[in-house]
Amino acid sequence: MRDCERWKLRSFGAGVRAFLSFGFAMPRRVVCLVLIGGFFWVGCQSTAPLRPQDAHVGTSSSCEKFSTHINFSDRINTLRDIYQAFSAGCDNAVIMYGTQAQEHYKYKTFRVFKEASNIFLPDGTFIDYVLESYERGFLSVLVAISYYRLHNLDATQVELRRLDHEIFTPLYNYGADPVNLLFSAILWEVLGEPDEAWVDWNRLQGQEGQDEAVRAFASHRLGQLNGKEGLSKDWSAYAMGSFPGIDWNIEFRDSSTGYFSVNPQYGFLPGCFSESGIRISTNSWFQKIAMRHDQGYHPLLHAQSWLRLPVGVVYSLITFSAGAGIMVGGCFVDMAAEGNGSLCKLSIHGGMALMQESPDVLRYALRPDLRHWDNVPSSFLFTWASDVKDEPCWRNAPPQYQRQTIKIFGRHDTNNAGKKDA
Repeated sequence: MRDCERWKLRSFGAGVRAFLSFGFAMPRRVVCLVLIGGFFWVGCQSTAPLRPQDAHVGTSSSCEKFSTHINFSDRINTLRDIYQAFSAGCDNAVIMYGTQAQEHYKYKTFRVFKEASNIFLPDGTFIDYVLESYERGFLSVLVAISYYRLHNLDATQVELRRLDHEIFTPLYNYGADPVNLLFSAILWEVLGEPDEAWVDWNRLQGQEGQDEAVRAFASHRLGQLNGKEGLSKDWSAYAMGSFPGIDWNIEFRDSSTGYFSVNPQYGFLPGCFSESGIRISTNSWFQKIAMRHDQGYHPLLHAQSWLRLPVGVVYSLITFSAGAGIMVGGCFVDMAAEGNGSLCKLSIHGGMALMQESPDVLRYALRPDLRHWDNVPSSFLFTWASDVKDEPCWRNAPPQYQRQTIKIFGRHDTNNAGKKDA
């Protein structure tokens, strides 16, 4: 081999070393994004971010901060901020921002390029988050309670009627939720409207898949209302625990439910009822997230997930093949350049490292969209006991839930959010 050709091969080998030194320091997500970088132009469509309207959101400095901190273009963080404002007793902020979130986050907007890109990228990369039906309902609950704590009972009733509309409107995300129905029944009783409450108790009693404890209490309360006894109950409501994180895996079980296995990181408390109250978990909220890719619930997301499967496999094979190519190519160059074997050794290590990333690339490409309102409680407790410690459904809860008990509204106290009663 002539000296000129040998020099070219050595120069090429030096370039390969430099690439390997840089390339394999990159995280695996960067590798995946490089493979699919050609599709990023799809997400470059931009819209002007929503700006909060100017309004007085509270009297304390802790409430005023929400007007500058909240960013409506980040939908999940906006929902977190609204619940934090509610827990801090910033009722004006909840009313203002909660109403805006209801308006702007409830409708699904279909864009051809974004929906197409969702096949080639992880689910939800460029798709705006759309509120689940239980999230729309819970926003109405928070706004209604905020009106109540501000002594605006007429506005509370208006919001409860809106809640009824949100629960049963057949939008993109749909479905009645027992937690919000229970809130509606309790709040109508608090407002002195037992006939309105009777409608929601009746719905709870007849709802399919309902927790038996909730169904039994609803039946018991219906009997009391029908007998005209205990028409006015001095209810208190409490939030308990934190909504669990979500784990997922690929598991082929039924083609109609997709290939995702979605599970909470820890379990929910079972339902409970007593002579003085009822406890209900937000497990039904988790189930709405878990069924997001079912054919019967979201046909489009279901179809996209199956179309994304071969695409993810291709990305994984490309990563594996690239690693094999680096191994073979590096050793060939080292041999042709009559090197000392260092380039071949480096190529083998680098190629193996890239090949080992192949399963992670597949998992990243197939990742489901599990975004949700995540700083909500894992259970709610409703009682007319004078003290939460006198409520059996609080006493039989594990200590960590008792420590995480916060009063939402209650006896003779219309602005005590964030108060720990235990």
